[in-house]
Amino acid sequence: MIKEFRLPDLGEGLTESELVQWRVAEGDEVGLDQIIAEVETAKAMVELPSPHAGVVERLYVPPGTTVNVGEPIIAFRVAGGDEDDDAPQPNLVGYGAVPESNGRPARRPRRHGTAPAPESEPESRPVAEEAERPAPERVRATPPVRRLAEQLGVRLADVNGTGENGLVTRQDVERAAHAAEGGASSPAASGPAAPDAELERIPVTGVRRRTAEAMVASAFTAPHVTMFLTVDVTATMELLERLRTTPEFREVRLTFLAAVAKALCLAVADHPDVNARWAGDEIVRTRAVHLGIAAATPRGLVVPVLRDAQARGLADLARAIMDLAATARAGRTAPADLSGSTITISNVGVFGVDGGTPILNPGEAAILAVGQVAKRPWEWQGGIALRSVTTLSLSIDHRVLDGEQGSRFLAAIGRTLTDPATAFTR
Repeated sequence: MIKEFRLPDLGEGLTESELVQWRVAEGDEVGLDQIIAEVETAKAMVELPSPHAGVVERLYVPPGTTVNVGEPIIAFRVAGGDEDDDAPQPNLVGYGAVPESNGRPARRPRRHGTAPAPESEPESRPVAEEAERPAPERVRATPPVRRLAEQLGVRLADVNGTGENGLVTRQDVERAAHAAEGGASSPAASGPAAPDAELERIPVTGVRRRTAEAMVASAFTAPHVTMFLTVDVTATMELLERLRTTPEFREVRLTFLAAVAKALCLAVADHPDVNARWAGDEIVRTRAVHLGIAAATPRGLVVPVLRDAQARGLADLARAIMDLAATARAGRTAPADLSGSTITISNVGVFGVDGGTPILNPGEAAILAVGQVAKRPWEWQGGIALRSVTTLSLSIDHRVLDGEQGSRFLAAIGRTLTDPATAFTR
């Protein structure tokens, strides 16, 4: 019999994924739970195991295609009875609920208020009667596709849906936008068009698209305030150098970022109001520090979460941060590990810059950007000396925090990094 496998709900409220590559080909024999494909959600790369043992009958989706949850992606020929099988698709471990057969709620037939005209009625009707006709059926498209159409200025009613039962897909909207772009302007109106050889069009998909949507939502929802503090971290750099030679840290890659994470956790203990989020009619504080670590990857920016960071020592923080970053760069972070952070650190210093104005991770009240540590002339013991200096940039949600609260928190981090010996023993 033939068994279709539809893209499952991968959790975290995601409605679509991009099929990156197939691990099987048509005609291959596969076993139960064998990895058959890699898909990229808006949060992570996920391997799909086979829900059946059998032979690959058909691959419905080519690599690089964005697929909605519930759409068929592969068919298997398995041993058993009839060709048609209505048994429910198995729920794969770690994924969300099994979608309905087409991934969308069933649509009830539209009830029209006017009865069908008798066959003898003439074709011409009065204008008033024409106005009573029901409105045309709403174009079928998922919410993400509707948002994309709105962003690109595409009228869905003008798009020919190529999906199942006329569903308008993301590719349909992008094709329509591209066609409109090619024909909407003229040389007289916009100057000579650039030759296609001079243009590079890069589809915005997966992590980069989700990041763009989240940053726009954050920037235009939370009133951002950014403050800066430049501090002498020579004592912290010297302490890290000494600790690297001790047995406890000998097998640990001890970085300045780990020291900043420890300093932040200590500051949160004294300033718990920063570890919070805006919830409309209330501010919700969290006792545990679930620390987001912004990581640049080939797929875009991701923020894996280090849970209960306040309970970890410096060595444990250093190990966990390195593990999070390595997993994120490999695209193997589980979707569940990319949500639930309460405050975030972004280490822009690794790119050789001094600071910036970081945008809040949605649902958080503060994000700390860490600049590069560089030798600079600095006032020291009544004179001028070359010292290791860095700039810290803190953005806060002004609905949750006042400038005083943010400033005191930032100053507390700076004090710890200036004189870490006592603080790091806490």
